[in-house]
Amino acid sequence: MLPAPEPTPDAEEDELFRLLRQVDLAPEATQRTIAAALGVSLGRVNTRLRAAAEAGLLKIGDRKGPDRRQRFAYVLTPRGAAEKNRLTDTFLARKLREYDALHAELTGTASGLSPLKIRTRLMQTNLSPIPELFVSHDSAQKLKLDAGDLPSWDLTPRQVCDLELLMNGGFNPLKGFLDQADYENVVENMRLADGTLWPMPITLDVHEKFAATVEEGQDIALRDPEGVILAILSVSSKYTPNKSREAEMVFGADDVAHPAVNYLHNTAGDIYLGGAITGIQQPIHYDFRARRDTPNELRAYFRKMGWRRVVAFQTRNPLHRAHQELTFRAAREAQANLLIHPIVGMTKPGDVDHFTRVRCYEAVLDKYQPSTTTMSLLNLAMRMAGPREAVWHGLIRANHGCTHFIVGRDHAGPGKNSAGEDFYGPYDAQDLYRAHQSEIGCEMVDFKHMVYVQERAQYEPNDEIEDRDNVTVLNISGTELRRRLREGLEIPEWFSFPEVVEELRRTSPPRSKQGFTVFFTGLSGSGKSTIANAIMVKLMEMGGRPVTLLDGDVVRKHLSSELTFSKEHRDINIRRIGYVASEITKNGGIAICAPIAPYTATRRAAREMIEAFGAFVEVHVATSLEECERRDRKGLYKLAREGKIPEFTGISDPYETPTNAELVVDTEGFEVDDCAQRVLLLLESMGLIAG
Repeated sequence: MLPAPEPTPDAEEDELFRLLRQVDLAPEATQRTIAAALGVSLGRVNTRLRAAAEAGLLKIGDRKGPDRRQRFAYVLTPRGAAEKNRLTDTFLARKLREYDALHAELTGTASGLSPLKIRTRLMQTNLSPIPELFVSHDSAQKLKLDAGDLPSWDLTPRQVCDLELLMNGGFNPLKGFLDQADYENVVENMRLADGTLWPMPITLDVHEKFAATVEEGQDIALRDPEGVILAILSVSSKYTPNKSREAEMVFGADDVAHPAVNYLHNTAGDIYLGGAITGIQQPIHYDFRARRDTPNELRAYFRKMGWRRVVAFQTRNPLHRAHQELTFRAAREAQANLLIHPIVGMTKPGDVDHFTRVRCYEAVLDKYQPSTTTMSLLNLAMRMAGPREAVWHGLIRANHGCTHFIVGRDHAGPGKNSAGEDFYGPYDAQDLYRAHQSEIGCEMVDFKHMVYVQERAQYEPNDEIEDRDNVTVLNISGTELRRRLREGLEIPEWFSFPEVVEELRRTSPPRSKQGFTVFFTGLSGSGKSTIANAIMVKLMEMGGRPVTLLDGDVVRKHLSSELTFSKEHRDINIRRIGYVASEITKNGGIAICAPIAPYTATRRAAREMIEAFGAFVEVHVATSLEECERRDRKGLYKLAREGKIPEFTGISDPYETPTNAELVVDTEGFEVDDCAQRVLLLLESMGLIAG
């Protein structure tokens, strides 16, 4: 008898894939059960199980019971789950190649399917399921118990958004946070190391102290801010990124005026961890649950409705009449159904909060035909990366089953740079998207700038109005809308829907009725606290809103008594002040803060926290160091000169002078009342207090 042929590498991989998949579906199954499910001998299964366990893909446990022949149980490890995900792609790609070859042999023609390679977009229609990174429910329960003993990282809000889309397939073909090779190639070339198009670095940034406790080859548990284990990261790469290079290549400039560049340099950790993700459970959302869909849930809905062409409209702003007309035209142009797909993760600082926006969307959803339109919320952390972001958004929408995507003018633009110019050209995003459209798999629909033509009482594309000289063209910019809301002015019905305006007025009342924060900054002894006390008394005299003073010394005593005066602890102190002030502002009160706050990045962080809920008024008390030292009521400067107080602002530690403060005052030669009056006049001019 001829000896049995040696198994090929493909057959070996297929067998391992089937084995891992079976263990995932039925954790703790016996060898006999696994052998029966796979249709192989008990001896073969025993050999493969032992080999997989030695490779760290399975965990062997003891089974209780009288039958000694079934004394072992088998459970996937995080590395086994990651390997199963990798082998799934390999298996599918191989089967599609085999199908293509068989089709050619039987018909003499190619199948028409695109050539595929590992980690590329595996599914050929917008209706087929896409790979997720979750293990089965039973395996997840076992892994969650094991993960309790692993080192754990508490995810930031941005990392939670990224992890959710990694696990549910929104970031397909990524199998986890980028390792160094993938990261560097994405930064330089918008591609993964294997050549697959991917424009945005999806990285797990951690601080150096935690990174020092982690080694490559180690598993760590990833937890949400409440401590719930969401996933396990099998660390395959630990590296220090070149953040300046990342800023230049991804965002176009190493300029902290860009919110993502500021985040990169002043919030993100200095070490990146890369590796495969094993998903255990989705992040928990208590808001708008019925509106949150995974990519596969949306694909199933499209399949049920018979929607083979779907155009996605992304927005991070409330919907107005121009947006409605734009979406109608885009759907007609693409001959597609419409998915309104707003982002409810992290958007640009200062944007309308997502609770208000979703209420606005729901208020006008009945203006659309329900048989051709649906809405779903996307928990994405935007980077405001303009052209790269547009390509990224297209890939994400393709994963969600969309065939078309509306790309706007200055799509995902962050505003002005430090020189007062736009970061990106108005059509850079459309140009880059068009260049990669075939790889994205989601056709672009150009954004039309819609304006209202009064004589015809309708919206029309601005560049298609041929009789412009004979008609009245009306438009209200976002800046103008915010001004009208702030000052309680009329918002015409031709611009927005009454339901939307009512909701915006409810959550964005006139500034004179909103909470706000006055943030004094300056050297010790500059007069911050004195002016702040005077302002507090004058505002309390006016009445109408509660006023809270968060003076530096008082906060140190009651909120930050355990902190030292190191840079790290001073930053923590200012962030605490910013958080408390943001809560006061959110609830309609007035917060007056008077810390030294020497660092630009920390002041900006406080501004962003507060501006999510109301106005932030920065007042730089620019009294000179010489004058502050002459006053020196507490004798601190003298002690600092003698070296008895280390890291003292202005002497042994720098004070970074504000460059964008709303007001600069100097107390030398001026009475406190004069300085306070200047602050009150500013608040009045901004509409924050009545004249």
